Amino acid sequence: MTLAQRLWSYQAERFPLVKTAPLLACFSAASITVSAVMADRPVPGLTAYLIGFLLVFMLFFQLRVADEVKDAADDAKYRPERPIPRGLVTLRLIVSLGIVTVPLCFIAALIHGAGLVWLLGLTWVWLAAMTVEFGVPAWLKARPVLYLLSHMAIMPLIDLLLTGIEWLPHGSAAPALWLFIALSFSNGCVLEIGRKLWAPENERTGVDTYSGLWGPHRAAGVWTVFVAISALLLVGVGIATGFTVAFVVIAAAGLAICHAAARGYVTAPTPKAQERMDMLAGLWVFGCYATAGFLPLALGGMP
Repeated sequence: MTLAQRLWSYQAERFPLVKTAPLLACFSAASITVSAVMADRPVPGLTAYLIGFLLVFMLFFQLRVADEVKDAADDAKYRPERPIPRGLVTLRLIVSLGIVTVPLCFIAALIHGAGLVWLLGLTWVWLAAMTVEFGVPAWLKARPVLYLLSHMAIMPLIDLLLTGIEWLPHGSAAPALWLFIALSFSNGCVLEIGRKLWAPENERTGVDTYSGLWGPHRAAGVWTVFVAISALLLVGVGIATGFTVAFVVIAAAGLAICHAAARGYVTAPTPKAQERMDMLAGLWVFGCYATAGFLPLALGGMP
């Protein structure tokens, strides 16, 4: 295989563009748009949205690279079928690609303005701390809830960066923007837990999952709690943007679907149910951002 073919295979397994790109495009565009809508300002031009997508795309790739670094030993021991342990690509190559994105991110932020560079730097500081597990890897790994919360804290920082593309030129953000940023945190937990609700026969030694840690029943319950928190925050965004009823209907319908799926997984935690939970977590997050970012425009027109 050529280098291009090997990298294409790598992305399909570890950073699937067909799933990742649409979600990140929705996330970045919604963040910029909702910041404008909440402040009753016109949405910015296409350049702002392009910068937002490029930044979030490269940051999420950097997150993938950081995971490859900190999980290298466990992957070699417990997951030898993954691209790096089996020799499809080298860790050095993937890290080098991640390093290349650093100046590209800096340039993209600098094009927008110096203020965005500071928000980008803040995000990188947290990413670096995550990569070394905040200097206490064994202690943190023994506390899975704290591990989850500390790692998902990067989501509000990324969202602060994305919304900053809109509000920095105006000097301040809308007071209610914290609802959307908090939504990013809870949605990060929905995604992270949702992709680690496995069927018992798929559980593997050395591979941490929430279903393996807590059991399917409790893990699905925690996942549902985070979905409910996201639903409440989504309703809060609806109230802040003046479209309460529409947001309540969508949030309630989505929560009901997620709750039913979680019950189905608990009743029969099969491989199909595992795939369903992973897919539904992504769809829930995509739906939240699409609703928060674009429904007010669709119902009320451009601010």
